Amino acid sequence: MKRRISFICNKNLVEAYVNPALTLLDFLRKNERLTGVKEGCREGDCGACSIMLGSIENNSLKYEVVNSCLFPIADADGCHVVTIEGINEIDLSPIQKSFINEGSTQCGFCTPGFIISLTCYLISGKQLNYADAIDSIGGNVCRCTGHAAIIRSVKSIMDSFINRNAGNEKCIDYLISKNYLPAYFKDIEIRLMNLKRQTVPEKLRNRLMIAGGTDLYVQRHDDLILEEEVDFIFNTGNKIYTENNSCFVEASATASDLGNSELLKNIFPGFEDFIKLFGSKPIRNRATIGGNIINASPIGDITSILLSLNSSLHITDGLNERILPLNEFYTGYKTFNLNSNEFIDKVSFKIPEGEYFFNYEKVSKRRHLDIASVNSSAFIKMNDGIIVEAKISGGGLAPIPLYLEKASSFLINKTATGNNLIASINIALDEVSPIDDVRGSAVYKKILFRQLLFAHFNKFFPEVITPEILI
Repeated sequence: MKRRISFICNKNLVEAYVNPALTLLDFLRKNERLTGVKEGCREGDCGACSIMLGSIENNSLKYEVVNSCLFPIADADGCHVVTIEGINEIDLSPIQKSFINEGSTQCGFCTPGFIISLTCYLISGKQLNYADAIDSIGGNVCRCTGHAAIIRSVKSIMDSFINRNAGNEKCIDYLISKNYLPAYFKDIEIRLMNLKRQTVPEKLRNRLMIAGGTDLYVQRHDDLILEEEVDFIFNTGNKIYTENNSCFVEASATASDLGNSELLKNIFPGFEDFIKLFGSKPIRNRATIGGNIINASPIGDITSILLSLNSSLHITDGLNERILPLNEFYTGYKTFNLNSNEFIDKVSFKIPEGEYFFNYEKVSKRRHLDIASVNSSAFIKMNDGIIVEAKISGGGLAPIPLYLEKASSFLINKTATGNNLIASINIALDEVSPIDDVRGSAVYKKILFRQLLFAHFNKFFPEVITPEILI
């Protein structure tokens, strides 16, 4: 199976007839001889393979950092791929010079990823700040030169940008004028407008569908190259929207789409911070909502959140749709209520009104870049001091992502007293049956889950559940 792919790589147009499941990393290194992208972990952890991906979204050019080791070349069609070789043409960029001056590079294997990530952050055009700049390189793990030297480089760059009003000048033009980007970037938006992306077939049946691929390419990379029937799904339209007092999220929406959604931020203040716990920025830029659900991991972060929002799945075979509550989707470990010719089209939940609280908690070895040992979400709605709705979920506590039916039901029509909240926690602990595994013993997981439930209630009712109780 081969397909014609056309994209701009740095400043050159690339047209290739290749297997669409081939990773962009392999194509760049072997076909284009662009060896600045490195093969490190092939799991999206190290960031040595980072590239910038530019695409037209809502009639404007947008850049994101992605891991090319987990990126099917089919998704580069109609896009701008930028490797470290495309960051400059004559002289080093100020970011590269800063890394040299601060001693932030040693063997150099990881350095291109840092340069790419920080450059992409500057292109974002947002009101820049030091904390977000540090977050932008979170997916670049190596610190062999010492973490402090890299942080000094970031600070030296940000000192010249933080006071700049990004709204006064087109960001790319400004970066070109300061030598952060080469001049060819000025024409990229027009060039991409003239490239047409592939369209998704109207009928998708009995085929493997890949959207993000952040887990699929880790688990089945070799199989995907041999797969004959594959569709690559992308959606550059409005992925998150409201309709009839409900919020809809397309299955192809990414974790970053969720975190950046002003709609979701307005509904759930602090939602962006919850999504940051999902993984590194390059992973969040690719990992999709549908993929997180269909992966069926007992500790899926987004699945935990959606369960506590009483979400429903809109499932289709391309012709007919059925709606299924998410808490009825999983039938066992890695098994679910989905026919072979069906796929998840979107997810929906009712937009809450009145007084309500939502929180997500996660415990993992690396807080921001690791799979959870245990996670939990909680939603509570109040009316005149009475709990009228409660939804609690937990991950890592059963073979499936778990909705805590008994603990949630217990709280309905109760006041938020210490006795009632603690009673619901004890009921929740009786509902779960974790097992001993590499992420901890069953006893340890129950203790973690107990603390996460206390953390929920401490945020919702700090005058009732105090930090001293947590300790």
